[in-house]
Amino acid sequence: MNTPQLNIKHLSLAVLTTLSPLAAKAQSQQAPVELEAITVVGRSSSSSYLSEEATAAKTSLPVREVPQSIRVFTKQAIDDLGATRLDDVFDFVGGISRQNSFGGLWDNVAVRGLPGNENTGIATLLNGMTASRGFNAPRDLASVERIEFLKGPAAALYGSSEPGGTLNIVSKRPLWQAANSIETYAGSHGYWRTALDSTGPLSENLAYRLNLAAESRDGFRDYTDSDRQVVAPAFTWKMGADTQLEFVGEYLRHAAPLDRGVVAVNGQLGQIPRERFLGEPSDGKVTLRNANSQAILTHIWNDAWLSRFVLSERETSLEGYSTEASALQSDGSLRRQRRYRDYDSQDLGFQAELQGNLELASTPHEILFGYETYRYTMDTVMLRANPSSASPYAINIYDPIYGQAQPTPGANTDTYETQRNNAFYLQDSISLAQAWRLMAGLRVDNYSQSLQNRRTSSTTEQSPSATSPRLGLSWLPSKQWTLFANSGQSFRPNAGSDRNSEAFEPEKGRSFELGSKWESTDKKLAANAALFQIRKQNVLTADTQNSSYSVAAGEVRSRGAELEFSGQITPRWRVNSAVSYTQVEVLRDNTLAIGESLLNVPAVVASAMAMYENAFSNGQRYGAGGGATYVGERLGQARTQAEANAGSPAFNLPAYTTVRLNAYWRPTKSLRLTLDIDNLFDTTYYTSSYSTLWVSPGSGRSFTLGAQYSF
Repeated sequence: MNTPQLNIKHLSLAVLTTLSPLAAKAQSQQAPVELEAITVVGRSSSSSYLSEEATAAKTSLPVREVPQSIRVFTKQAIDDLGATRLDDVFDFVGGISRQNSFGGLWDNVAVRGLPGNENTGIATLLNGMTASRGFNAPRDLASVERIEFLKGPAAALYGSSEPGGTLNIVSKRPLWQAANSIETYAGSHGYWRTALDSTGPLSENLAYRLNLAAESRDGFRDYTDSDRQVVAPAFTWKMGADTQLEFVGEYLRHAAPLDRGVVAVNGQLGQIPRERFLGEPSDGKVTLRNANSQAILTHIWNDAWLSRFVLSERETSLEGYSTEASALQSDGSLRRQRRYRDYDSQDLGFQAELQGNLELASTPHEILFGYETYRYTMDTVMLRANPSSASPYAINIYDPIYGQAQPTPGANTDTYETQRNNAFYLQDSISLAQAWRLMAGLRVDNYSQSLQNRRTSSTTEQSPSATSPRLGLSWLPSKQWTLFANSGQSFRPNAGSDRNSEAFEPEKGRSFELGSKWESTDKKLAANAALFQIRKQNVLTADTQNSSYSVAAGEVRSRGAELEFSGQITPRWRVNSAVSYTQVEVLRDNTLAIGESLLNVPAVVASAMAMYENAFSNGQRYGAGGGATYVGERLGQARTQAEANAGSPAFNLPAYTTVRLNAYWRPTKSLRLTLDIDNLFDTTYYTSSYSTLWVSPGSGRSFTLGAQYSF
């Protein structure tokens, strides 16, 4: 049988973002291949929007051959956008819609219409290890090489997750040649930022990389100044000819007020300025601290097999006061709650994998065997002061006066949660014939959770197990085209307990996808189109016998289509575009209106960005480009079935379009000057909402000037 052998020499080692010495050693034993030149550190140009690998897929198959929609947002795309935070790129990926961001304190989006946990944000991996548990500040991109968006269920590889999709953040790694970059930025709303990226060998067998960043901004809204610091060291140690040990670390401190945004008056937005802050400035900032460290040991046994072991530790914390809207009176008086939060979490995980090739019945197989375990603890204390008619702790939304006497928050939440999990997983990528790829995966999770309520001295426990299969098939009729289909299942445990103090059944999802991929003969352009349908069951809904409790009886469905196109269309132009249509609706619920959409999920999202590059006659390079995003109308507050039956109008966030411009000039080989203009036409828009009382407005027009010096 004339089928291609899936060669271990092409495997990306664990979570490596650049070709490691181990992989290079293996490749040196085969025919030479053309490799993309390594781009020096710093904000880059003349690189690619495409990537042939997605490490989170855990296969050596090129992205085009994997039977799944995958979008890799490369470093070049990040740099062209001038992106410094993860949420800067969300609008330029198909099927992504912004969700409640907990007052701007963490990232949260829905993938294919299905949101992550509103209390912890979107399901995210960091170098292939789960990184969404805990309290994660908005992710900084100073130490990020690329972002991988895996559409559809990832439970067959990663366990508990949303069926819409998963993000994998890939860290920058040490290079074996010295390179340094210093960047500084200043802009509107008191914005400044300084960053350092330094890498190189410390010895023949040891290399380092260090990314530092410090940032401060006043914010476009009143009293919302913030600051952050990032320290991200990484080391690579060649322990032997076939063995490598890596360390990847990151510390992030982010401090900002918890800002719930503006209110809608009688369901109408725009009644107060988008800059108006409705909290209390004297509350100060809420401080988040995230510390991540990973140790990755990789060993190549022979030309066919390698093993990798990953030990990961994460600590997160959130602490501070906030004042949040609770009820709006007809005279414009806004009653507010004052809260104090003190949250901490610890997450220790271990992953062991064996990956390689074998041949069964003359058919090549690429096999992945994996084991994963983790222990996660979360300590949550919240104090809250509820307003009353005698002491409303109110503010006039039309003429706010700050500085009134603040109530002392009283006991509200005091819990300690422990999660443990042990899982085994298997993936087999099979070359059935020259033009066929079959990918099958299965993961078995044994999960346990205990939640101690220290106020009531009660503890609830659950120990669900889950089996998550996945099956996908790709047909490659030519070197440019792929047709694929897949189906997968997912699960996610529901926290808490019902009125009988029994644990809830986990959420369960099932997804189907049908799509096609295209790649130009020179591999500089690529497109992806997909149709999908996802059902999620056991969603928590109100208990009809006691509305103070919940039951796992809800069901939602999401279905839609996506089209993405990106790459180098000419030597001087590169483009990235995406459009998606998503129809998500409630199928079963004891409270929510049946047939209604979920919060913040627009039917249509579209985006496009482009960059043009050239050189002056004196050899100095320059580039200019920009992007536009369109986000359709979406639900801003959930309606009950009773409200829908009574004809109560739905509160929707209006559609909007924003435009940005980007330009750079490189007067010398080492110096690059940049100009970024966001929201060029100063459009008033709203990114997400939790209710008419908590609506997050988007930023007005802003300018950022930057200088990057490489040496």
